[in-house]
Amino acid sequence: MRRAALVAMAATAAAAGAAVVLATLAAGCSPSSGPAPTPAWHVVLHDLTPTLLSAWGASPTDVFAVGGPRGNGTPSAVLHYDGSAWSDLHVGGTDTFWWVAGTSHDDVWMVGENGRIEHYDGSGFHSYTSGTTATLYGVWPAAQNDVWAVGGTPTQGSAAPNDVVLHYDGDAWVPSPLPQALGRTFFKVWGVRTTDDAGVHTQIWIVGEYGTIWHQVDGTWALEASSPPLATGNLTTVNGCSVTEVYAVGGQDVLTWDGASWSRANVQLENIVNGVSCNAPGIVAVVGSAGVKQRLAGGVWTSDFADDPHQDLHGVWADGQGGYWAVGGDFVSDPVPGAGRVGTLAYYGTASVGTTLVP
Repeated sequence: MRRAALVAMAATAAAAGAAVVLATLAAGCSPSSGPAPTPAWHVVLHDLTPTLLSAWGASPTDVFAVGGPRGNGTPSAVLHYDGSAWSDLHVGGTDTFWWVAGTSHDDVWMVGENGRIEHYDGSGFHSYTSGTTATLYGVWPAAQNDVWAVGGTPTQGSAAPNDVVLHYDGDAWVPSPLPQALGRTFFKVWGVRTTDDAGVHTQIWIVGEYGTIWHQVDGTWALEASSPPLATGNLTTVNGCSVTEVYAVGGQDVLTWDGASWSRANVQLENIVNGVSCNAPGIVAVVGSAGVKQRLAGGVWTSDFADDPHQDLHGVWADGQGGYWAVGGDFVSDPVPGAGRVGTLAYYGTASVGTTLVP
């Protein structure tokens, strides 16, 4: 009987030892030995009261999303993601913000209806006077003391505030007129700022109604792709990877700039497009109505139209690490007091993004 007990104890010890060895081997395995996560679209926030129109982040764990009621009277929206959960920053008011962009977590600009301009310094908001009643649809900061905003009054021509271009020099926002007034609304502005031994160099693109493209090189503006317009309608967003790879989109148009001229991208669209953003050279996403989502990589466009979300998407932000953050909702229907705008935010990539929104 004693022998049987000893045998049983030995067997138990052997089993325990094997378990320890297996556990040790498992712990020592490199994470790279398993299959890499497959990038995919995930709906992060949905059915929000405000529509969401723009997203930007200092990093994938420091993301801002803005929007608002589009005339329905509910609060303006500025949401922030800290890598764990989303929170409402309670900016106040009922204006809809159309765009957000920054240079860091404590230097974030958002612009919108009624010429509203807000700056977030990492702890709170500061309101700036824009000097216009027009909607500001786009903002781009080249530096903390070099920020551009554009806007206008769509379809109203010269009878209403249009051709709106504003510049912030670190002190105040002032008009920055273009060489020619076209009576057109500008929807977005984007550019590239570089520094070398000769000084600071800036190239800026502005896009807007009727296929308008303004391009500034070191202070000199010129109209491009406009006689006749290369675009077939309004251009709503411009973004790029460098001064030799810029994209302008809107309607059925995806245009590309190669540093010398504009041309049409060879991409088949299921619906109209509204937003574009670049992750790295040759790695780009466009989004649009009814859930249009197209990604460019390796010279090939891939459609994710079948994947959620299927709401209208207005903007997309590329986070520089392969991820895309798309925002949208009901931003085109007529106002209904108090009604929700079915705001949506989706993420494409391999990260696990929090879905909790703290009121």
